[in-house]
Amino acid sequence: QLQLAESGGGSVQAGGSLRLSCTASRYTYSHLCMGWFRQAAGKEREAVAHIAIDGSSSYADSVKGRFTISKDNAKNTVFLQMTNLRPEDDGVYYCAADYGDYICWVYSYWGQGTQVTVSS
Repeated sequence: QLQLAESGGGSVQAGGSLRLSCTASRYTYSHLCMGWFRQAAGKEREAVAHIAIDGSSSYADSVKGRFTISKDNAKNTVFLQMTNLRPEDDGVYYCAADYGDYICWVYSYWGQGTQVTVSS
C-alpha cells in the first residue's frame, strides 16, 4: 500500500525558514493528491496546505503568504517551503496523500510526521 516518507523538520528561530519533503512510494496509480497537516501540542490536527496533480493548491489562512506547497509529479514528492516561521507554527507536520486528479480534502494515507520547533 502507498507509503509516505517525510523529511526536513527541525528547530529554527522565529522568522526563519524550513523546507519539508515527502515522497510517496508503493503507489498503484501515479495521480496523487497530496497535502500537509500539523498538530500542535494539546491541539487537534489541522490542514496546512493541499496540492493537486495540476498544481492547484489551497492554504490555511494562517500560513498564506508564508508557506508554499509544490509537487514533483515525476517523483511523487511534495514540498512545503515555510518562511517567516512563527512560534505558533510549532508542531508535528504530517504528509498526506490519496489517489485523485484534484485537490483532496480527505486523505487515506499518512506519513509518520516530522517535528518543527520554532523558538521565539
